[in-house]
Amino acid sequence: MSQPPTEDASATPTTGTPGPKGPTDLVIITGLSGSGKSTVAKCFEDLGYYCVDNLPMPLLGELLAQPHELAGGVSRIAIVTDVRAPGFAARFPNLFRDIDREQTRVTLLFLESSAETLVRRFSESRRPHPLSADLSVPAAIEQERKMLAELRGLADMVFDTSKWTVHETRSKVYHAFGDRARSGPDMQVALISFGFKYGIPVGSDLMFDVRFLPNPYFVEELRPLTGRDGPILEFLGDQPDFPELVERLADLLIYLLPRYQNENRSYLSVAIGCTGGKHRSVAMVETLRQRLAEAGWAAKVEHRDIER
Repeated sequence: MSQPPTEDASATPTTGTPGPKGPTDLVIITGLSGSGKSTVAKCFEDLGYYCVDNLPMPLLGELLAQPHELAGGVSRIAIVTDVRAPGFAARFPNLFRDIDREQTRVTLLFLESSAETLVRRFSESRRPHPLSADLSVPAAIEQERKMLAELRGLADMVFDTSKWTVHETRSKVYHAFGDRARSGPDMQVALISFGFKYGIPVGSDLMFDVRFLPNPYFVEELRPLTGRDGPILEFLGDQPDFPELVERLADLLIYLLPRYQNENRSYLSVAIGCTGGKHRSVAMVETLRQRLAEAGWAAKVEHRDIER
């Protein structure tokens, strides 16, 4: 079976991962309006799929016939398509049956929800149903359900999102389509050093204050250096609290990171602050980066205030 999609971005390709020449993994996301196709598409985008939404039927037919060539050689593609495209209900089943299964591994993912849920979602979003020009929203939902009955029968997977939150939907997609070794996309970890005198970094998920450590700033020959320099690291390494703090923070992060990833987080920012953001916090971030790397976590590093 194939793998996951990306977002509802109005016929605009968004992202993709180039792959070797060979069979293309193609996930087609369709279903009832308001059932969560945009959310599911974003999940596939997070999983590295090249995502396209709402192509006109002639262009969709060309893409389904030659997905590898028309998508620039990427190996994983997700397509969102539904009744917004004129002629979709009548034409798409035949286009789907005609896909070359020897060159393309196809999964048709159909999303649906209860009528009550869909009516509530359209009411909350204040967006019109694609078929509601001459119909009430409940009538449009019922008509669309009938129009897509054949397509639902062709689906490889059906997700009923009636009772799912956005987070539950993401989890279902990641578990159904993510790599077997993990349940979601890789989580990016950022370690940021900063100075409290310049303000706290916006958007920090975790923050630690290391101002209780002895400050190299008050040692004249160390003042012009930074926490990346050997003399600073030696100075702090001679302080009993520094190596112990490194161990405690490293153990805490190594414990927390997989648990955050299991919650389908795609990014986690860890900020470590000292007074000026040049010595203690920088040294701590650099040391923690090494400890996390030893545990299999590659962290990006930013020293926000090191040049101040």
